[in-house]
Amino acid sequence: MKTVIIVQARTGSSRLPGKVLLPLAGKPLLQRQLERIMAAATVTRLVVATTTEAEDEPVRALCQKLHVPCYNGHPTDLLDRHYRVALAEQADAVVKIPSDCPLIDPDVIDRVLRKWDGDHGEIDYLSNLHPATYPDGNDVEVLHVSILETAWQEATRQFEREHTTPFIWERPERFTVRNVPWETGRDFSMTHRWTIDYPEDYQFISRVYDELWSAETPMFHLSDILNLLEMKPEIMRLNARYAGINWYRHHRGELRTVSPGETRVLPEEQ
Repeated sequence: MKTVIIVQARTGSSRLPGKVLLPLAGKPLLQRQLERIMAAATVTRLVVATTTEAEDEPVRALCQKLHVPCYNGHPTDLLDRHYRVALAEQADAVVKIPSDCPLIDPDVIDRVLRKWDGDHGEIDYLSNLHPATYPDGNDVEVLHVSILETAWQEATRQFEREHTTPFIWERPERFTVRNVPWETGRDFSMTHRWTIDYPEDYQFISRVYDELWSAETPMFHLSDILNLLEMKPEIMRLNARYAGINWYRHHRGELRTVSPGETRVLPEEQ
């Protein structure tokens, strides 16, 4: 089975334009994330899916420099973008990892993919997101391309197209959906925000890199970040305002399998 990891990346962002190219330890954020993904033992094929927009030429140039295959696709229909990349790669399964997870732990990727390797003959979709328990920003989703094709053919709602996989995990009566919880038994998904969408998120992630990254030891892990935050809680406070904020909040009346406790709304959005 050919499994391809697809990282969706573009420079367009209403809240933090160009976030994937912001510097982390002297290199673009996207490059640092790709390094972390490639550090996973189970990774065999990694590609980037960007858009056809001219503004994403820097993403294409970076991928060329890093010798990472890069595909161009629809700017907002992520379902279409993922499906067409899967076809071009002749993949049997795809792994979806968004480019807003620059602190993703390669060990988390390995844990999910090893579960998939053991059970993929019995399941259609596997993630560590439904429900989420890891610190936000360790997102890994895996599915058969045949299931991705079904979603591509049938999904009609805007959020199903924009977020690629909701058509599948919202229909557990139709598809076999499984989840990989954090092995610690804890749930930090609503309290620990390690993803990037706001300037404060970049401040947090940049500070983590300043504290933990070095040329001699470039790869740090989830436990290292947690230890750092325990020693220096002021770092966690940098983006604490946005803990628990995710795209679910815009579709609380539409999502059947997401509980109200899995998202927050900012005071100014109420």
